[in-house]
Amino acid sequence: MARVAGVDLPPNKRAQIGLTYIYGIGRSRATSILTEAQVSVDTRIKDLSEDELGRIRSILDTQGEIEGDLRKRVQMDIKRLMDIGAYRGLRHRRGLPVRGQRTHTNARTRKGPRRATIAKKKAPGKK
Repeated sequence: MARVAGVDLPPNKRAQIGLTYIYGIGRSRATSILTEAQVSVDTRIKDLSEDELGRIRSILDTQGEIEGDLRKRVQMDIKRLMDIGAYRGLRHRRGLPVRGQRTHTNARTRKGPRRATIAKKKAPGKK
C-alpha cells in the first residue's frame, strides 16, 4: 500500500483519484502533480514504482501545504476570526452558517438536529 504525506492511498484507484485522498489536493492539482512527475493519470496506485512514488513525494514537499499543515492553518484562521470578534468568527463560535445562508428554515447541517418543541397545554374551555 502506497503511503504519501502520511496518508494510505487506496491501491485499486487511478493515481489521479488516489491523490485526492490527501487533504488539500483536488482533481486538478493531482493531475498537475502527476504530469510534473511524468506519471500517467490512468496508472493504478498499486502499479506505481518506488521511483514514481518518490517523484510524487518530492513534488508534494516543494509545492506547498497539505494535510496537517493545511488543517492547522485553516483552524488558526478560524480562531483568529473568533479572537478579533469578526462577524464570521461569531458565526463560527455559534455554530451557524458563515457565508450568508438563510437560517429560518434550512441550515440543519450547521445547527444540528431539530430540538423537540414542548407541546403547550390547552386552556380549559369556558362553561
